[in-house]
Amino acid sequence: MTDILQTELPYDPLTPRALPAISAMSMQDWLHQDEAFESQMARRDQLLSNAYDDVVAMDGQAKEPAQELLDLVVSLTYPNCGSHVVRADGVSVAVDRDNPLLTLGRLVQEDFCILQKQGDEHVLTGAVLCFPASWTLSEKLMRPLIAIHDGVEGYDDGIARRVQRLFDGVKAGKPMWRFNALWYRDSELHQPRSFLQRRVQPDQKAAEFLRSERQCILRLPQSGAVVFSIHTYILDRQDVPGA
Repeated sequence: MTDILQTELPYDPLTPRALPAISAMSMQDWLHQDEAFESQMARRDQLLSNAYDDVVAMDGQAKEPAQELLDLVVSLTYPNCGSHVVRADGVSVAVDRDNPLLTLGRLVQEDFCILQKQGDEHVLTGAVLCFPASWTLSEKLMRPLIAIHDGVEGYDDGIARRVQRLFDGVKAGKPMWRFNALWYRDSELHQPRSFLQRRVQPDQKAAEFLRSERQCILRLPQSGAVVFSIHTYILDRQDVPGA
């Protein structure tokens, strides 16, 4: 399905940046709708219907932050919508505050992870993750940041401390963002992988698709939870400048 691909990125994905490589952004720039909206949302609807337990997980303590996040996303993207949202592709979605992560997964292209401070670290307490890039939600739920990033190249103790300070310091209304760039042999958005099965990096010259995640963190003002959002872009090699 070529229409599920984007043809351009709002940043240069191939410029090397040292971890954690994070920058400030405005709330108006937090969520993004691009040319792949219709096809990506159709894939999200399919996954949320047929593989719900694989893409949605939530501990009880995350329900209040998830509801707060839902209210925030609706206010920014579908203000004054009432009990239902009509997406840009014409699909009507019920705003179900009893299942906030499911609703979030059907409203926008972003995936959302909710992290709450427990002791010295933030712990993943809930997520809607339709488009994982070689990790599995069930293996990361209720794990702290350092364990979530186990196996990530370059993510050492020093980076872990810096990332934890970012999560501690992010202010409500002042999100921050970064991006990554990963080469894949296929364009499938749903790429779960167990930590027991490390992904073999394809040779860049042989890989046909560049997958880039626009990753943002922001603090919810009422609950104080931190949200990690992921907007996934996949480009054919021919559309990647300098590839």
